[in-house]
Amino acid sequence: MAPDLYEGLHVNLHVRQAGQGEAVLLLHGLFGAGANMGALARALQSQFAVYSVDLPNHGRSGRLPNPDLPAMAQCLCDWMDTQGLSQAHLVGHSLGGKVAMQLALCHPGRVQSLAVADIAPVPYTAQHEAVFAALEAVAAKHCTSREEAGVVLASHLHEKAVVQFLLTSLQRDAAGQWVWRFDLRGLRAAYPALLAAPWPGRVYPGPVLFIRGGDSNYIEASYWPIIQAFFPAATLSVMTDCGHWLHVQHPQQFNGIVSHFLTGAASRKLVTASGTEV
Repeated sequence: MAPDLYEGLHVNLHVRQAGQGEAVLLLHGLFGAGANMGALARALQSQFAVYSVDLPNHGRSGRLPNPDLPAMAQCLCDWMDTQGLSQAHLVGHSLGGKVAMQLALCHPGRVQSLAVADIAPVPYTAQHEAVFAALEAVAAKHCTSREEAGVVLASHLHEKAVVQFLLTSLQRDAAGQWVWRFDLRGLRAAYPALLAAPWPGRVYPGPVLFIRGGDSNYIEASYWPIIQAFFPAATLSVMTDCGHWLHVQHPQQFNGIVSHFLTGAASRKLVTASGTEV
C-alpha cells in the first residue's frame, strides 16, 4: 500500500503549543514524548508557533493498530488539517526524524523545511532489544513505585541516562501501579517497520538540514548519496563530542543550529519539481 492511501486514521494527537509565527512541529524519538524537546521549544517560541507532538502510540496520543512510518506521517498530516495548517517546518529526532522525512516525501507541499537530528532515510538493524526487555520486565513486575521501576530497568540497562529517560514515561494506573505511558505492545510489534527506510521513489526538494552527533554512527558517510537522492537540497551539520542524544548532551548548540536553519528557511518558498511555488 502506498503512503498516499493512508486515510481516515482519526487518531487524536496530544500536542502542546507555544509562541506565535510560522508553525514548527517538534517530533521526538522512540519511547519518548513531546516534552523531550522542551528546551528547543522554549528556544524557538519567541519566533515561531511551536507544536510539541506526542507521536501516535506515545505519550498521551492515540494508538494506531499498525504504527509504521507512513501511518504516523499521515496522522500528522491529518492533524495539520484539523488545525488549519497548510504548511509547517518539521524538526525530528531519531524516530521523529524518520516520520518527518516520510511526511515531507509524501506531502512535500505541506513541509516548509525539514531538520533531521541524527537519523537517515535508510533501514537500520535492531538496536533496542535490551530496552524492550527492560520495559517488559517493568510491566511484568507491576511496580508500586517509580524507584522500584528504576531498579528493574537498571538491572537490564547500564546507562543511567537511558534509565532516567525511560522513567519519564511512567504513569500511575487506576490501581496505583506504575505503567508505561507509551504503547509497549504495539511498538514492539511495529519495531521492524519503524526500522525501515521511508518509501522510495519520492523526492522532497525543499530546504533540509541533517544534524549528526560526531560520536554517533546513525548517519554514516556512506549514507549521504541516499540522503541526497531523497533530499537533493540537504546540508549537514556535525556536532562534535556528541552522541545520538545531541539535543540533550549539548542543548544550547543544538538549539542554535536548528534556530539558525529555521530562521533562514522561513524566508524561502518551496518550489516543486514542476517549478510551481507553494
